[in-house]
Amino acid sequence: MPTFRYTGSDKEGKRVTETVTADDRFAVYDIARENGHTVEEVRDASRVSVRSFINMERINYYLSRVKDDELVIITRNLGSMLVAGLPLSRALSVIERQSSNPRLKAVIHDVAEQIERGSQFNEALGKYPKIFSDLYVSMVRAGEEGGTLAEALHTLGTQMERSSSLKKKIKGAMIYPSIVLIIMAVIGVLMMIYVMPSITATFVDLEVELPTTTKILIGTSDFMVANTLIVLLGMVGLILGFAYGLRTAFGKKVFHWVIIHLPVIGAMAKEANAAQTARTLSSLLKSGVDVILSLKITEDVIQNVYYKPIIKEAAARVEKGTALSETFIEHSKLYPVLVGEMILVGEETGEIAQMLEQLATFYETEVEQKTKDLSTIIEPLLMVVIGGTVGFFALAMIAPIYSISDSIG
Repeated sequence: MPTFRYTGSDKEGKRVTETVTADDRFAVYDIARENGHTVEEVRDASRVSVRSFINMERINYYLSRVKDDELVIITRNLGSMLVAGLPLSRALSVIERQSSNPRLKAVIHDVAEQIERGSQFNEALGKYPKIFSDLYVSMVRAGEEGGTLAEALHTLGTQMERSSSLKKKIKGAMIYPSIVLIIMAVIGVLMMIYVMPSITATFVDLEVELPTTTKILIGTSDFMVANTLIVLLGMVGLILGFAYGLRTAFGKKVFHWVIIHLPVIGAMAKEANAAQTARTLSSLLKSGVDVILSLKITEDVIQNVYYKPIIKEAAARVEKGTALSETFIEHSKLYPVLVGEMILVGEETGEIAQMLEQLATFYETEVEQKTKDLSTIIEPLLMVVIGGTVGFFALAMIAPIYSISDSIG
């Protein structure tokens, strides 16, 4: 009689895996029903297969990653189910069955098992810092301690959604010019290696005095043709070196300095950092996290290295009794003046979390509008760059024709 292995869940929603002996697959479902189990998948365990030697679940776990949008969805759904009255363990079981991401499914399953063994929700989440940030864990902890876990998850979902949306809009605005510049660079290199030699050979054979622009073009083309492999490897090395440099402390410092000092983009970057700071602080304070811990978590959330010391300084000064607004007012070169003033009003009225939320909404709207306007600014600049490049090539090609005409005359 063949052996089958089925996976499913019991009456409480807990995941189960059982190996049974049955006449066929239909009999497996009968056995599972008698045991009070719901079957999700049935496998023939009597046959030898590659799957029996390779743990595909583990491979899929390591190959997959949890995206921000997935985390937003499960956070919102979890909060909604808790509001509807479902126990946390049952809600996590539903989230696990709904998820198609192998890593997220495994993590949620483990979190649910830890809760069943008596662990706190925030403690279980804290074991996966690469998926659940300090902000996430702290807000869940505050919600559990205050008995407002559903509200904390709703606030957290909103915060994550706004933050993710802002990042997407900024990245989206940068994609178009990046693609155009990369294509220009690739076409330029290919022209210099494969097209220019056949054109410039004619000018060289005539042995006439060539303009400086043409000499530069011919020299560059000759170098690229003679060292094609070196040029291509150099381009790849430059890209990889730039990517690696951004991971180093010095590279981040240089890149972040350039970003906040660029025209137009610099102002947008400052507003985006102000929005992220205000949104994170507001979410933490509304969930009941104390100010000092909220500032420390916000310091970890902010990516720009020039903003981290300001928030760290604010935490140290607040701990000594200084008003939070003072630090932000003193650093108006990075944080817009409105940030410090709004925090000051919040301190005076006792509604600092609400003021920070309004501040975050204001700057998020500003950044969204500027990303839309950015395309109208970038397009003319790209046209100038493209026109200048084409003009240089045209000048370098046309000028020798006049030199040849003069020599013939």
